[in-house]
Amino acid sequence: MNIEGKILGNRYEIIEKVGNGGMATVYKAIDKVLKRNVAVKILRDEFTTDEEFIKRFETEAQSAARLTHPNIVSIYDVGVDGNLYYIVMELIQGKTLKEIIVEERGPLPWKWSVNVAIQIASALETAHRNNIIHRDIKPHNIIITEDGIAKVTDFGIAKAVSNSTITAFGTTIGSVHYFSPEHARGGYTDAKSDLYSLGVVMYEMVTGRVPFDADTPVSVALKHMQEEPEEPIELNKNIPTSINKIIMKALQKDTNLRYQTATEMLTDLRKALQNPDGDFVEELSYDPTAKTQKINTDMYGNLNNYNENKKEEKKQGKFKTFIKTHKALSIIIGLILLFAISLGGTLLVLNVTNPKEVEMPNVVGMSKEEAREEIEAANLKFEIEKEEYNKDVPEGFIISQDPIYMEKYNKVKEGSTVKVVVSKGQEKTTVPNVKGKEKEEAISLIEDAKLVAEVVEETSKTVKEGYVISQEIEPDEEAYAGDTIKIHVSTGTGIKQVTVVNVVGQNEADAKKTLEDLGLKVNITYVDTKTDNGKVTKQSIEDRKSCR
Repeated sequence: MNIEGKILGNRYEIIEKVGNGGMATVYKAIDKVLKRNVAVKILRDEFTTDEEFIKRFETEAQSAARLTHPNIVSIYDVGVDGNLYYIVMELIQGKTLKEIIVEERGPLPWKWSVNVAIQIASALETAHRNNIIHRDIKPHNIIITEDGIAKVTDFGIAKAVSNSTITAFGTTIGSVHYFSPEHARGGYTDAKSDLYSLGVVMYEMVTGRVPFDADTPVSVALKHMQEEPEEPIELNKNIPTSINKIIMKALQKDTNLRYQTATEMLTDLRKALQNPDGDFVEELSYDPTAKTQKINTDMYGNLNNYNENKKEEKKQGKFKTFIKTHKALSIIIGLILLFAISLGGTLLVLNVTNPKEVEMPNVVGMSKEEAREEIEAANLKFEIEKEEYNKDVPEGFIISQDPIYMEKYNKVKEGSTVKVVVSKGQEKTTVPNVKGKEKEEAISLIEDAKLVAEVVEETSKTVKEGYVISQEIEPDEEAYAGDTIKIHVSTGTGIKQVTVVNVVGQNEADAKKTLEDLGLKVNITYVDTKTDNGKVTKQSIEDRKSCR
């Protein structure tokens, strides 16, 4: 169906299609009232024929519209135009996390991945406090903006906590690769199910692959329920132990052994950035025989009883005293004050524990002093992790930084530490004396001096085969590590040895040819003799002896 150019609700003009999802098609549109670009998600036709589903869709979208958080895509409006059911959302410029993972074709930097996970967990924390479970956390539903901010979308298809399933027409919504075990088996899903899915997303970011994969969705679901994942640190040795523990805790099949709240997971993720190898991830234990505790709901019960009593009084035509009315008002006022105090405390904690994000500068190639100024000017901490030799970077200049600078994804929390590696310049060394050394010993001495040996072979009448005749850089001279030292190695005299044959008795011409064919030089001396004229009577080197 082509709806480009259509105006929904007399307000939203559809410009172009920008994507497809499991439940809806996404369009770019213009809000003609507020004069801004928006995203409009229109429910697919196959979902619009079920009235119960439509009610649920509208309820979920309205619930999600209550969420306000910098890491959640805002929902502006929910409506229907004819048979088109739609949600109007914030339009985000950027790439999905899945697109970034696919483009990298391998693990993403672990610190960048943890920063993204912190933002997702922060979004889930707000949603869960509002009794909204996402139930479809996956890289496809996380957009990384051009400023490096993670935005979680598709809360519009989430359901309130009171609902226990997320199936439509008997088909599960979402991607099975990121489902929790309870979700995969069609059981009850809650906040801990979202945290399992976040664990899968983290696993994929730091390893480049999902923990469970198979040829069919059913096989993948069974693996979530029955198999233990290979630990991510086995696939990527660069992952700190704390990150490995956080991911494995989130991926526990027993919900009692996982993180119980997004706040708990968020706390560990932030600790991991400051202390990557720290031992702070708590391993939970669960006693299934423990008794269930009853939650005291007397305050809310009294309020509900008050409402019921008023109805009953009205039926009986009786009027209760002012005191009871006063008691109910006191409860309501108390609730309002409690909410205000709680909200103030929450905002205070958020301000303290969740500092604002700032742009991290790219200091690679800068001098140490320049890098310090740039980093501290951005309200970040500068730390020299180590100094090392580098032939390509001058002494005192920055070789690398951590977190790694990635264009468009360079936001970090204010006050974070940026660690740098500083160049000590090109390393110097002393050339060893290898003249007269056997070739292998000479090469070993040169390599021990952090130099490279280049062997040039040549003949020598004075140096035994396999020994160094000379070296092109004199001993004890200063050189840079990695420089090449040429050594000339003897191959011997270079003169071929042959076995002399006996030519006595041969005529002059034949004898001369025989010896010259062997590569020998023939000197002929004539003597007077009464017999054997023209034949060889004697040779200076006897036969069967070697000669050069």
